[in-house]
Amino acid sequence: MKVLFVCLGNICRSPAAEGVFLHLLNERGISDKFTVDSAGTSSFHVGERADPRMREHALKRGIELPSRARQFIRSDFDQFDWIVVMDNSNYENCLKVLKGEAEEELRPKLIKMASFTPKTGLAEVPDPYYGGAAGFEQVLDIVTEGSENLIEFLLKQ
Repeated sequence: MKVLFVCLGNICRSPAAEGVFLHLLNERGISDKFTVDSAGTSSFHVGERADPRMREHALKRGIELPSRARQFIRSDFDQFDWIVVMDNSNYENCLKVLKGEAEEELRPKLIKMASFTPKTGLAEVPDPYYGGAAGFEQVLDIVTEGSENLIEFLLKQ
């Protein structure tokens, strides 16, 4: 199963989700069943590592964030079974890449991380980029809950 996490710049939320998801897969001993990546809907940070603040907070939890930012592209819809977006803007921007082409066929691949985080009561994963430490911790809490529930969902597919 191939899973892609998407946020705006691919330096905070989506690499955190990717790292947490991989960490949980490794803990369960099922990482060989998945291919996992992350991307951003913008090209602002292409080639950069995850934000140092996010890497620091993740590392405190024993989670490494090794990815390099890349931009979401049309072929991601073909290469991935599931595209997990962090907010409504990311959702719409992913659909725009299709330019109407096969949108109805491919839309079901696009799911929101917040759909898997009922405890938070949030409709979106907030972007911590302009905030302080609490925002990065909150995102890690959210993507951990979301990843745990997403894994359960995917294993039933």
